[in-house]
Amino acid sequence: MADSRVFRDYALFLLMVSGFSIGSSGSGVGVNWGTQATHQLPAKKVVKMMKENGFDKLKLFEADRKILEALIGTDIEVMLAIPNNMLQQMSEDPESAASWVEANVTSHAYNGGVNIKYVAVGNEPFLGAYNGSYLPFTLPALRNIQEALNDAKLGSEIKATIPFNADIYFSPESNPVPSAGDFRPEVRDLTIRIIQYLHSNDAPFTVNIYPFLSLYGNAFFPFDYAFFDGSNKPVKDGGYVYTNVFDANYDTLVWALNKAGFPDMKIIVGEVGWPTDGDKNANVENAKRFNQGMLNHALSGNGTPARKGAIDVYLFSLIDENAKSIAPGSFERHWGIFEFDGKPKYELDLSGIGQNKGLIPVQNVEYMIKRWCVLNPEAKDLEDLPKSIDYACSLSDCTALGYGSSCNHLGVKGNASYAFNMYYQLQSQNSWDCDFSGLAVVTEEDPSDEKCHFPVMIAESRRLMVMHGTLLGILLAVLEGCIVFLLLVS
Repeated sequence: MADSRVFRDYALFLLMVSGFSIGSSGSGVGVNWGTQATHQLPAKKVVKMMKENGFDKLKLFEADRKILEALIGTDIEVMLAIPNNMLQQMSEDPESAASWVEANVTSHAYNGGVNIKYVAVGNEPFLGAYNGSYLPFTLPALRNIQEALNDAKLGSEIKATIPFNADIYFSPESNPVPSAGDFRPEVRDLTIRIIQYLHSNDAPFTVNIYPFLSLYGNAFFPFDYAFFDGSNKPVKDGGYVYTNVFDANYDTLVWALNKAGFPDMKIIVGEVGWPTDGDKNANVENAKRFNQGMLNHALSGNGTPARKGAIDVYLFSLIDENAKSIAPGSFERHWGIFEFDGKPKYELDLSGIGQNKGLIPVQNVEYMIKRWCVLNPEAKDLEDLPKSIDYACSLSDCTALGYGSSCNHLGVKGNASYAFNMYYQLQSQNSWDCDFSGLAVVTEEDPSDEKCHFPVMIAESRRLMVMHGTLLGILLAVLEGCIVFLLLVS
């Protein structure tokens, strides 16, 4: 799920192709780390947590300086990324590509530095919803980045790739089985040219696919077919038998690559996961069921009917992001294996072999004061309450209040308290942000219940540093003024 990911058009995908595909190179557990959050955990603490839990691979959505610095000296394999809005510049100016590689790859890829393995050039640039905006720039940008890596003597170790959305290929409606898979006609020629370049450079084909969206977008999709332990009737495709949409979708891509003349193409699934809130099917139970099944299957080495071997997969995502766009759906902010504060949402065996080892949280997290903003019980005039709730939610994250979500049961007054608190917390508990014309009041009594959690936000180390820097700047300016004055009068 990318930082700019929009709702996937799964209309082209029928029963067999609404899931996700994965790759055949590499082992270990990969995870995506997105940073679209209002209050971010310190990068060093998150990296420490990743190491303690045994995450082997990390995919980023940009070359975040603080994260890269925190990764120095670790063995975690890293995929950096160039955002879509930089593709045109990278495609038209080889010097810009070289400068980006120098600043973000070469400067970190020294012995004992960051273990950079891939550079993701864009993110789902061929997504149907983009209407071809990035088509002219993607392949030239890929070439310029890889050539810059080659010029930096890094090309043999670091490969440029392109994370595609699963709508890059499809199975015709007349024959909804994996063996009918091919690339979309309007982008097929360009996609094959990209594949030729990737293959010549021994780089993988990367694809992002989400079985959850099959359920979200299709009321008739068989629920259990999205998981790995379902009891649905198997689907046959020639001599192959499919018991889950994961294998079916993966093999759809395999067939598309075979038809393009690249049967041995390496495949990575860049994003795959299951959200825990924001929809009736998005909950902890389903997320654990899917992600554990995903890991067990990927790490087993069994592969899929059409391609055997270990599966190279990056789970989406590491931590919830409360500032992501919810255009695709309210679930967008709840893909994390970990909560916003680094607490694991559920147990997950990252080994894939049933070790029953619980996840380790981020340690020594600093929180704001334990206080909440709720509806004032003494408020009498509630005429403006709906407007106040709308205002609070427009500037915070109220996705847990939606239909089928964890806080959907609260009622109007409970909704108001949740909305007020989310706004209050995201504004870093400023006293003036818990008023709403007298409708809100600060309390030290936790309003959470068994299903709905009213969070207290983590302390913003970034904001504190800015504040401290400002105060230091003022003191230095005063000191400088005093020195100048003394020089003038001496």
